[in-house]
Amino acid sequence: MEIEAAKQIGAGIAALALAGAGVGIGTIFASYLSGALRNPSAAAGQFTTLLIGFALTEFTGLLGFVVAMIILFG
Repeated sequence: MEIEAAKQIGAGIAALALAGAGVGIGTIFASYLSGALRNPSAAAGQFTTLLIGFALTEFTGLLGFVVAMIILFG
């Protein structure tokens, strides 16, 4: 196998983290919205947890993207 083909396959596998981040972000916001509609008075208390979960999930996706770029161009 040529080295360029191996790089592209590796970058494609590393980019799968972006799909996982998209699913994770959707799940986080869907759960928050569901909980907020059931108990609106507790929604404000969970907003910080929502943002922390969003940031960690987004970081995972960005880390996968950076690894894919390093594999391709490094």
